[in-house]
Amino acid sequence: MDWKMFQALLSGVNKYSTAFGRIWLSVVFVFRVLVYVVAAERVWGDEQKDFDCNTKQPGCPNVCYDHFFPISHIRLWALQLIFVTCPSLMVVMHVAYRDERERKYRAKFGEDTKLYDNTGRKHGGLWWTYLLSLFFKTGIEIVFLYLLHMIYDSFYLPRVVKCEVKPCPNQVDCYIGHPTEKKVFTYFMVGASALCIVLSVCEIIYLIAKRIARVVRKMKSRDRLVELQHQRYKDEDRGSYQQLPMKRLDLKPTFRVNDEMRASAPNLSTAA
Repeated sequence: MDWKMFQALLSGVNKYSTAFGRIWLSVVFVFRVLVYVVAAERVWGDEQKDFDCNTKQPGCPNVCYDHFFPISHIRLWALQLIFVTCPSLMVVMHVAYRDERERKYRAKFGEDTKLYDNTGRKHGGLWWTYLLSLFFKTGIEIVFLYLLHMIYDSFYLPRVVKCEVKPCPNQVDCYIGHPTEKKVFTYFMVGASALCIVLSVCEIIYLIAKRIARVVRKMKSRDRLVELQHQRYKDEDRGSYQQLPMKRLDLKPTFRVNDEMRASAPNLSTAA
């Protein structure tokens, strides 16, 4: 397994992760990948050679080992680490798709134009892709923990197992190599996996709560804008019905009595 490529892949995903996602990556690197590479592989090693049975019957140790260890812990954890990081490829590929669309858009409309403000920002389809990747990671972790629990009976490794599988002549005792070390590392890896599940669930809750808060803010802003527009229209309608101030009218006559009118009507007074 090329761990350098694995590390480069997760480091690329780290750019698009939230705070919980970065903590998850740190736990995967430090408490799972490094422990796996540095210690766990050496503890297990060639575990079939360390599996010793108190019989010389040919084939008996092999079938007993296969009966009690149908799949090695170390290989199961390697598969778990590979599968649990595969959903992160969905996010990387979605961002690469956005980058390609952005490149084509700029080539068509000019370098100053933009299709996305930030191709790695979790909005729209990328938000759904990121959320689905979290659900997949959580589901994969739970499935592998269930498999480990089902195969090895509550993650417990006894010092001695009793085997009566053919071609063993009778019930024989088989001894597991380094049982205490293997038990400690088993519980440690299970605990690290459980911690990753908790972090993934917290990140899912965080993303959904943040999305709900953004939607609520948009609704409040929209309601406020509608209220302001309604108030403005109401003020305009009220102003259209207001009466404008009128000038006072001067009711005094403005005509003059000339001499001809005075001669024809001598009793007409000039002071109206």
